[in-house]
Amino acid sequence: MSFPLLTATAALPAIGAVATAAVPAARRNAAKALALLFSLATLALAVAVLVRYDPDGGRYQLTESHSWIKDFGVRYELGVDGIGVALVALTALLIPFVILAGWHDADPLETGSKRWRPTQGFFALILAVEAMVILSFEATDVFLFYIFFEAMLIPMYFLIGGFGDRAHEHGEEAASTQRSYAAVKFLLYNLVGGLIMLAAVIGLYVVAGNFSLTEIAQARADGTLHMATGTERWLFLGFFFAFAVKAPLWPLHTWLPNAMGEATAPVAVLITAVVDKVGTFAMLRFCLQLFPEASKWATPVILVLAVISIVYGALLAVGQRDIKRLVAYASISHFGFIILGIFAMTSQGQSGATLYMVNHGISTAALMLVAGFLISRRGSRLIADYGGVQKVAPVLAGTFLIGGLATLSLPGLAPFVSEFLVLVGTFSRYPAIGIIATFGIVLAALYTLVLYQRTMTGPVKPEVSAMPDLRARELVVVTPLIVLLIFLGVYPKPVTDIVNPSVKQTLSDVHKKDPKPEVEAAK
Repeated sequence: MSFPLLTATAALPAIGAVATAAVPAARRNAAKALALLFSLATLALAVAVLVRYDPDGGRYQLTESHSWIKDFGVRYELGVDGIGVALVALTALLIPFVILAGWHDADPLETGSKRWRPTQGFFALILAVEAMVILSFEATDVFLFYIFFEAMLIPMYFLIGGFGDRAHEHGEEAASTQRSYAAVKFLLYNLVGGLIMLAAVIGLYVVAGNFSLTEIAQARADGTLHMATGTERWLFLGFFFAFAVKAPLWPLHTWLPNAMGEATAPVAVLITAVVDKVGTFAMLRFCLQLFPEASKWATPVILVLAVISIVYGALLAVGQRDIKRLVAYASISHFGFIILGIFAMTSQGQSGATLYMVNHGISTAALMLVAGFLISRRGSRLIADYGGVQKVAPVLAGTFLIGGLATLSLPGLAPFVSEFLVLVGTFSRYPAIGIIATFGIVLAALYTLVLYQRTMTGPVKPEVSAMPDLRARELVVVTPLIVLLIFLGVYPKPVTDIVNPSVKQTLSDVHKKDPKPEVEAAK
C-alpha cells in the first residue's frame, strides 16, 4: 500500500493543533514555535504532493479510497487535480506566514491574565483551519467535502470573536462587541448556506445513490445517470448558494467586511486568502462537474452578479475610511473576477480564474499583513490617522506600495496575468460583460493609490513620527511574498502548466469549447 500522502498533508496540521493546544499555559513561546514547526512540515508535504502530481496524468491523482459509513454509501475518498493541488500548495505556503505575522497577536492583554491558554488556542485554531481547508481541496466524496466545508466555520468563529483586532477607535469594550457581532454574522451566513447545501447533498444522494464525485460524474458522462432538468437546477442552486456565500458573491457578501475588519490581520488573511478560496474552488469541482446543464442555464445571471461584485466592491473600497475594510471590499471585487472567469466557460477565463485564486491569495496576504504591521504600530485602522509614513518607515511603505500595486493588477506583478486572462476569456464570449468588468481595474487603481497617498505621503503626523520600520520577523514574512508576486508576474508558467489540463477537462464536463475568433475576410 502506497504512503497516503494526501491524508498526511491534512492530518499533520490537525495533529499540530492538538499538540499546540496541549502545551502548558506558561510556555507560550514553545506553543508558537511548535505551531510554526508543524506548518513548515505541512508545507514540505504539500511540496511533495506538488512534485508527485503529473499534469499529463489522470484527472485525480494520489487517490485514496476507504469505506467509511457503508450503509449510506459514504466513503473516505481523496484525490487532487491540477486546481486542487495548486490550492493545497497555496494554503500550506501561507500558513507559516500567518503564524509568524500573528506571533504576538494572542499574547495576554495584561500581565497575569487568567484567560485559558489564549496563545495556545490561537495557533491551534489556525492549524485546525489549515487541516480542514486542505481536506476540502482533496475530498472527492461529496459528503466528506461537506463535513469539512462546514467544520471549518467553528475554529474561524473563535478566531474572529475571541482573538479579534485590538485597534478600535471606541476602546476595548466596543471592540469586543464588534468582534462578537462579526463572528456571529460570519457563522450565521455560512451556516445558512451550509444547511441549504446539505439539502442539496441529500437530494444528490437520492438521485445518484452514492456520494462519490468521480462515480457520479462518470455516470452522467456515460448517460447511465439522468437527472430531470428541474431536479438538476434545484440541486445546482443548493450547492451554488453555499459556495457563493463562502466566496463571497454579491449580495451574499456582507459578512466579509465585518469579519476582516474585526479580525487580526493574519486571521483576515486566513479568511480571504485561504478559506474563501474553498467557495470558488467548489464551483469548479462540484457545480460544473456534477450539474453541467444547470451551470450553463444559470450562467447569464451569475455573470451579472459577478460584474456587480466587481464594480460594487471597488466602489465601496474607494469610499472606505478603515484600511482593513478597504482591503475586504477590494477582495469582494477580486472574487467577482474569479467567478466571472469560471462562468465565462472559456479556457482562458477558467485558467485565469484558477491562477487568480493563487495570485489573489499571495497579493492579499502581502497587503493585509503589511497593513497589520502598520496598524499595530499606530493602534488605529483609520486612514485619516496616518500620513508621511514613508519618511519614517521607508521599507514598510515600500512593501505596502508593492502589495497595493499587486492588488490593482499592475503589469509585472502576479495578479495582472490572471486578471488579463479572465477579461480576455470573458470578452471572447460575452463582450459587453467584459467591457463593464474592466471598470473594476480603473477603480482598483483609484482606491489603491488614494490609500497609499493618504497614509504614506505628505507631512509626517506627530503620532507616526517615531514609528519603527519593519523588524526582522516582519521582513521574513513579507519578503518571500513580494518575491513570489514578482516571479509569478513575469513567469506564471509553473502554475498554468499545472492547472491548464484540469481546466480543459472542466470545460469538457460542460460540453463547452472556446469560441472561434471572428476574422474579417481580406478584401
